[in-house]
Amino acid sequence: MTTFEPLAASTDVFSPPVPVRLAPDHRSLIILDQTALPERVEERVLTTVEEIEEAIQSLRVRGAPLIGVAAALGVAALARRATSSGEPGHDPFRDRLVTWCRRLSKARPTGANLARAMERIERVAEAGRDESPTELARLVEVEALAIHLEDREMCGRIGAHALGLFSGSGPIEILTHCNAGALATGGIGTALAPVYLAHRAGRRVHVLADETRPLLQGSRLTAWELQEAGIDVTILTDGMAGARMASRPPDAVLVGADRIAANGDVANKVGTYGLAVLAAYHGVPFYVLAPTTTVDLDAARGDDIPIESRDPAEVRGGFGRTTAPDDAHVWSPAFDVTPAGLITAIVTEQGVHRLPYAEPLRRAVGASEAAR
Repeated sequence: MTTFEPLAASTDVFSPPVPVRLAPDHRSLIILDQTALPERVEERVLTTVEEIEEAIQSLRVRGAPLIGVAAALGVAALARRATSSGEPGHDPFRDRLVTWCRRLSKARPTGANLARAMERIERVAEAGRDESPTELARLVEVEALAIHLEDREMCGRIGAHALGLFSGSGPIEILTHCNAGALATGGIGTALAPVYLAHRAGRRVHVLADETRPLLQGSRLTAWELQEAGIDVTILTDGMAGARMASRPPDAVLVGADRIAANGDVANKVGTYGLAVLAAYHGVPFYVLAPTTTVDLDAARGDDIPIESRDPAEVRGGFGRTTAPDDAHVWSPAFDVTPAGLITAIVTEQGVHRLPYAEPLRRAVGASEAAR
């Protein structure tokens, strides 16, 4: 069993496992391999851009905010390794940094945070093009650590704003999809942040976690993470959510987001759209919790968001068991798009935003960029 470092004390909520971190010598990236959970708690040490890319694509490290953090820390580790080992390389060091960033930015296309983090590292590389490789590597690491810290702090603010949606001090029951907690971010999560804050405050919280087919991020990750934190959780298969809402609706549905269009349409793990329709029918508030780094103002609406397609083998035979004919046709988008009109509110670190979303989201992004 691996021993994990706790999050910084400033979160003051609980000490979950840290899903990504720099090695003590800052020359490699250490990740918690989320494909092994909950059966095994394993860490991997990544030392090449190919290994970091594979970890992102294979979902060893996952969650829109976290893959941005992981890629930034990964480039920082690659830079430290190259300069400390005296690797000569055939290109100027700044060009090598840019090559790493552009390769990793394409590892998964839907989440906005990954491309945005790589753009920030590229800007540092450009601004420091006249610096020595050692100094440029230091500047890249400073920026990567800032990206990690900002995400951690954003999680806390998102949680505080969202917790305000649940008045009083009574028990709370929420339904969530996929995993948008500490395993998906640099902090205590997005959709799960108010859960952790409520638990810390002594409120009774019960979470209904969708299993989340086909890779079971809800049952494998969310349920494991919440149990580790001592929070009551019940797993539902994806097809059970409607029956639960009909018989005993939760107080709200809380989900994260991989990309939010300028009009408030939200791309999130496939199955989110169906939950939003069910919530609307049953009168259950449906909240999207995500940092402003997930908002893409260049995407006017959901149709403009690129949707990743996954390997059909994940559906035909996940987790070592054949579950469909080998030659069966499979349609497997990783995400779906929930129209803005089905969303009760979008919660960012800048506050709670309601329809129409275009202007509130634009202001929130502007305020966050100005503060940075």
